[in-house]
Amino acid sequence: MSEKSYIAEDIRFKIGIGLIPKIGPVLTRRLIAYCGSAEGVFREKRARLAKIPGIGSRLADHIASHKNLSAADSEIEFITQQGITVLFYLDEIYPDRLRQCEDAPVLLYMKGKTELNRKKVISIVGTRNPTDYGRNNTREIVESLAAGYPDILIVSGLAYGIDICAHKAALKNNLETVGVLGHGLSFLYPSAHREVAGKMIGNGALITEFRHDEKPESPNFVKRNRIIAGLADATLVMESGEQGGALITADIANSYNRDVFAFPGRISDKYSVGCNRLIKTNRAALLETVADLEYLMGWQKDGKSTDAVQKDLFVELTSEEQTLTGLLQKENSLTIDQISLYGNMPVSKISGILLNLEFKGLVKCLPGKVYQLSTKN
Repeated sequence: MSEKSYIAEDIRFKIGIGLIPKIGPVLTRRLIAYCGSAEGVFREKRARLAKIPGIGSRLADHIASHKNLSAADSEIEFITQQGITVLFYLDEIYPDRLRQCEDAPVLLYMKGKTELNRKKVISIVGTRNPTDYGRNNTREIVESLAAGYPDILIVSGLAYGIDICAHKAALKNNLETVGVLGHGLSFLYPSAHREVAGKMIGNGALITEFRHDEKPESPNFVKRNRIIAGLADATLVMESGEQGGALITADIANSYNRDVFAFPGRISDKYSVGCNRLIKTNRAALLETVADLEYLMGWQKDGKSTDAVQKDLFVELTSEEQTLTGLLQKENSLTIDQISLYGNMPVSKISGILLNLEFKGLVKCLPGKVYQLSTKN
């Protein structure tokens, strides 16, 4: 088999596993873990598939029939014609921040070219019915971010209101921007944003977890909010009423242990109720300017990098603590088992060291017992 044919077959297996019905990301990962790879799932015998927790005989029958591989062929034809990139959760190009989220999609489709694993990524969300206050704050915050961090990536949902305002502001300030869609790439909703979406493909990307022919439906837009939250270091809620998708995204970001910021408004403003409540209930930090973001995220503006600050702090650490922080600085994020392996220490000992580092504010624990250096130093 030629290298080109092998790559095509590999993509076929990855897409096929994403098309298995009534199986979520968590169970899909378990299935792949049991079988060793996406290909291994379709090579596995039906009887062994049925014994995997959560699969059962019906799903095993479906997987063993290879119906999903046939369905994957039409998807491959579409992505080939449209120049779409497939991002599988075990691939190096899959966004690291999103991979740390337990319910992250196993597969993403990306139209456009952008680096999702860059140093700084911010999600901006808000009401679909913004006031001038919300629009102006969105434009100003994006302009300030562009001035200080020209390589920052802006993520939103391409919806009416704050979303499209954030995308437009990013493009105006020469920032790459990503729109997370609630449908397949055969569609563009809302169609009024087609022109902006076209510009984003040239200076960013459109991303979705849905196959190309999946139509825009309400549950899909709620589902995609976890991707908006998971792709970024922090989520900014610019303006929001008492209910709405922006608040859902903020809650998801909090569940991922990501930072959330909200712009305050007057207590009489209908579309500031959600933001004010996030701040009042300590589910979001108050945001007025980029300086607030820089301070709470630990971004350095005086020329001294976070790495340099961490090196200063290392002087106050024990040799074992320095070993662990050094590993996390090198690898970005690691599971406790990986830390044990690379640090050549038992898990029982590492648990205590990591707890001390958390108390010192140097390390944070993410979902799935994944650890990384804290940015709030």
